[in-house]
Amino acid sequence: MSAPMPAGSTPYYFIPAPSRYPVMVAFGLFLVILGAGQWINGANWGKFSLIAGLIIWLTVLFQWFRQSISESESGLYSDRIDVSFRWSMSWFIFSEVMFFAAFFGALYWARVHALPMLGNLDHQVLWPDFKAIWPSAGGGVTASPAGTVEPFTTMGPWPLPTINTALLLTSGVTLTIAHHALIAGQRAKTIAWMWVTVILGATFVCVQAYEYSHAYQDLNLKLSSGIFGSTFYMLTGFHGFHVFVGMLMLTFITLRLMKGHFTPQRHFGFEGAAWYWHFVDVVWLGLYFLVYWL
Repeated sequence: MSAPMPAGSTPYYFIPAPSRYPVMVAFGLFLVILGAGQWINGANWGKFSLIAGLIIWLTVLFQWFRQSISESESGLYSDRIDVSFRWSMSWFIFSEVMFFAAFFGALYWARVHALPMLGNLDHQVLWPDFKAIWPSAGGGVTASPAGTVEPFTTMGPWPLPTINTALLLTSGVTLTIAHHALIAGQRAKTIAWMWVTVILGATFVCVQAYEYSHAYQDLNLKLSSGIFGSTFYMLTGFHGFHVFVGMLMLTFITLRLMKGHFTPQRHFGFEGAAWYWHFVDVVWLGLYFLVYWL
């Protein structure tokens, strides 16, 4: 009996058999979107559709990724597949860059163009009490003379956002240490530093949850607090979701490391998750400076 080929030496481009997973994932996402839309518009059954869609989506993803891991560990993936994965992850991260660029662009346009335009002489006749200052923190005082925005207090950089900045930057360092340990064949060290990274990511999410509670209850800062509130929660909220997703990715990569997956030569699953995590770190630095400081 011949020995199995080592991973990466498969001479052909692996093409999986027809699968039901794409259709099932699409159906689950359809239920999520349908349920969320109906729930927001007052239909009580919408939340059940949302929950059912999430369950279907997560279940199928678990099965799909388990099959992919099995194929990889069986030596079915050649170097060509590795290149495909790298390009796929690169384009995925690029799409995420464009996603956040849209929200950063909205923040820029509101502060640099829309707000000064509404405060110029042409608009003083329509809204004489408007004052073009950022942020519009006081209802009836600054940018909301009609009282449409309740008074609120802005979220400054200290202490919670600065603490979270330190947590994320530290997690980037610990992840890099783990990567170098994996390349050096030090699996136990890799696993230890990966768990440290996961804990730092989980702590970030907990601190941000406390920050949101403080902002909503003590500062009266809500999604409805004018353009400041909407951009604040859209940017920080979506970033927090990305941190949560990245934390899950790193958790499963760590569990795979504990099962003996990955080698110093072939570990793109690890690298892809690391790329994503470093991207999340960079986005947070932009958020920290543009949202909390300026």
